[in-house]
Amino acid sequence: MIRTFEGITPVIAASTFIDESAVVIGNVTIGEDSSVWPTVVIRGDVNSISIGNRTSIQDGSVLHVNHDDEHNPGGDPLSIGDNVTVGHKVMLHGCTINDRCLIGMSSTILDKVVVESGTIIGAGSLVSPGKVLESGYLYVGVPARQVRKLTDEELAYLDFAAEYYVRLKSKHRLTDN
Repeated sequence: MIRTFEGITPVIAASTFIDESAVVIGNVTIGEDSSVWPTVVIRGDVNSISIGNRTSIQDGSVLHVNHDDEHNPGGDPLSIGDNVTVGHKVMLHGCTINDRCLIGMSSTILDKVVVESGTIIGAGSLVSPGKVLESGYLYVGVPARQVRKLTDEELAYLDFAAEYYVRLKSKHRLTDN
C-alpha cells in the first residue's frame, strides 16, 4: 500500500517492485530496479527516507526516522544507497547505509549511524547510535564490532546479491501483471 501523508506521496521508480502487503508512507523516494518485499513498513511521516537503485528491502523489515525538534535539529532522515541488500526483519532507524552493503537478517541499525560502502553487517547485530562502520569490513554482535576485513569473494557477493534481487523482482512483476 502506498499512502500519502500530509500531502506528500512516495515517489517510486516505475521499475521498482512493491509487494502488495508492504506499506510505504509519506516522504519516501525509491530508485530504479529496487524491491520492497512482503510486510515491509517504510514510514516517512516525520522525516525523509531515500532508497537508491537496485536495493532490496526484504520481508518484515521496518524503516523509520526521527523528527526535527529542539533536541535533535534536523532530525534523523534515513538514507540507503545503491546495490544494498537489507535482510529479513531488519530495523533501520534514522541512519545512513551507503552503496554496496549487506545488512544481515534481524539486525538493528540506530540513529545517526553511517555504514560506509562495501560493508557487511552479520545477522542479529545491533549498531549503536552514532557509530561509523568502516568500508570493507564485516561487523557482528550486540553491540556490533569490526571482526575482519572482507574477502574478495565477499565483496563480489555484494554485487551478486543486488543483481539477484533485481532479477527476482522482475519475475514477481511479471507474475503480478
